[in-house]
Amino acid sequence: MNKEARVQFVINTLKELYPTIPIPLDHKDPYTLLIAVLLSAQCTDVRVNQITPILFAKADNPYDMIKMSVEEIKEIIRPCGLSPMKSKGIHGLSHILIDKHDGKVPQSFEALEELPAVGHKTASVVMSQAFGVPAFPVDTHIHRLMLRWNLSNGKNVVQTEKDAKRLFPRELWNDLHLQIIWYGREYSPARGWSLEKDIITRTVGKKSLIEEATKKEEATKKIVK
Repeated sequence: MNKEARVQFVINTLKELYPTIPIPLDHKDPYTLLIAVLLSAQCTDVRVNQITPILFAKADNPYDMIKMSVEEIKEIIRPCGLSPMKSKGIHGLSHILIDKHDGKVPQSFEALEELPAVGHKTASVVMSQAFGVPAFPVDTHIHRLMLRWNLSNGKNVVQTEKDAKRLFPRELWNDLHLQIIWYGREYSPARGWSLEKDIITRTVGKKSLIEEATKKEEATKKIVK
């Protein structure tokens, strides 16, 4: 199977598994999405979705957010980790949105990445999920699976994003990045990975990876017996 066929198999399988694609982070508008994505750095989406209702009950817009102190924000978001940095970022970007963008989240990568604590991945998520602009945010799941599927060399997320954008049609980027995330969580996790369950890797993955995983699973079955 050549690379083009492997890419098409990935697209077709993901579309079949996820015809409708849930958004991992709960939000109601671009601002609440921006805050939720910022909080998700080194934190699970489940935990973020537990904390954001508490935060947004007090402030779901930049005007109310700056009425809170950094310390107050930090106490609420502490369970998400990195709370000192994230609380300063949330407070600081809320000020900038008011001062420079009339309280609205800007619709450009450049303007988003100028905001405190907002990197390229966060900007990409907001651009794709809030504004429908084609983007391919790469998280740990996508980085891992692009390597497993032999579609990227896995050196870094920058290269993985370039490879994903080069291989997949632009009009599918916004759906695909979410479909791959869900697939990674359900069928191809970092831990407790089963090749038997992971149909995409089993079909298009690196031969060396498949052989190694097959040997491990066979050895495990012998031990169980």
